Amino acid sequence: MLKERETFASRLGFVLISAGCAIGLGNVWRFPYIVGKYGGAAFVLIYLFFLAVMGLPIMTMEFAVGRASRKSIAVSFHVLEPRGTRWHWYSWFGMAGNYMLMMFYTTVAGWMLLYFVKMGKGDFVGLDAAGVGNTFNGMLGDPGVMLIFMILVVLICMGVCAKGLQNGVEKVTKGMMLCLLALLVVLAVRAVSLPGAGKGLEFYLKPDFGKLAEYGWGEVIFAAMGQAFFTLSLGIGAMAIFGSYIDRERRLLGEALNVTVLDTFVAFVAGLIIFPSAFAFGVTPDAGPSLIFVTLPNIFNAMPGGRLWGALFFLFMTFAALSTVIAVFENIISFPMDKWGWSRGKSVAVNLPLIFVLSLPCLLGFNLWSGVQLLGGNILDFEDFILSNNLLPLGSLLYLLFCVAKRGWGWDNFLEEANAGKGLRFPKALRFYMKWIVPVMILFIFFMGYKEKFFPG
Repeated sequence: MLKERETFASRLGFVLISAGCAIGLGNVWRFPYIVGKYGGAAFVLIYLFFLAVMGLPIMTMEFAVGRASRKSIAVSFHVLEPRGTRWHWYSWFGMAGNYMLMMFYTTVAGWMLLYFVKMGKGDFVGLDAAGVGNTFNGMLGDPGVMLIFMILVVLICMGVCAKGLQNGVEKVTKGMMLCLLALLVVLAVRAVSLPGAGKGLEFYLKPDFGKLAEYGWGEVIFAAMGQAFFTLSLGIGAMAIFGSYIDRERRLLGEALNVTVLDTFVAFVAGLIIFPSAFAFGVTPDAGPSLIFVTLPNIFNAMPGGRLWGALFFLFMTFAALSTVIAVFENIISFPMDKWGWSRGKSVAVNLPLIFVLSLPCLLGFNLWSGVQLLGGNILDFEDFILSNNLLPLGSLLYLLFCVAKRGWGWDNFLEEANAGKGLRFPKALRFYMKWIVPVMILFIFFMGYKEKFFPG
């Protein structure tokens, strides 16, 4: 007798966990920066447009494949594809994307946990800007410390997944996400109330159409499309797995909209924390790890009660990172469970040491293996390029084609699944648009990503 598939205990659990997978570090160290760079609110409007016309429908398709098959990416294509087709070959590439994400994300999540401890202990008190920068560089140069915190992240998140869907993944992630949202609001209120915060709000929220002209519409549109596309973690089955755990009471476009709104809310409010704080203390906000680990600790040092606010910020960042790791671990663990009938315990036991080993190249790439350069960058940059510029866009394109092609699952089957239940209906009239326009948009992002990587400027 087949074991009945686990399901979420609540709709809120599904929305929060799916959003937790999408909400990651890019929401904080990339979104606010590119919004400010490309014209504030003017850029946000373009970003929201592409989120609606590209991100939302693809997320709905990934949810639909998961719910219709009741399986993870391991065998979801096997269940739904027409006899004699080979869509299921992608399952291996999709799962490779999940492992690739964890190969660097576990290390970066460890940085967040370490900085939460450091900020709480007061390690940054009294340091000047150079001292804060030296602390970050010292961490990167110490593989032992990074290894300890990477191991903690993996053990915590695998431990959560080992307890099962409802008792582990859903219960813990719901709690973390609610705390994350509460911390986000508290930090934003504090930031906008700082003396001089108004200049930061103006920079962030006032539309500056001159910036659009300065950088050119082509670059701005590519930046907006790219952020809208990558922010939702689409293309590697990380959303499909949660679709496989929900019932058919609600239509999937509405559920995808809820997840997208939550993801966008976190990214937007992160900007309300960063820009008012930066302008209040005369600091220019930048992008990437230096924003989180150098710029912001300097701001907290200058802020009254900064040790407390800094600790709360890195607690928020830790929750954002751990929610993503738990979500992706759940997909990784489900793969052999669906593929070969493994128990959850066996899958955790096999994947635990595997994740440790796969995480080492990124960790060592900042110290013992710092001389290793791949495609002009360090190991983390290389792993991120393989995932973000290849597996995510091409995987999303495959999910899309699978749902619209006659030799795939097909448009009618997709619509029947997506529109089962109550809520927002996926429009039938979008067939031409989804079949011919959206694939071109995805390919544009794919090829522009290569151009930016190898022929910048």
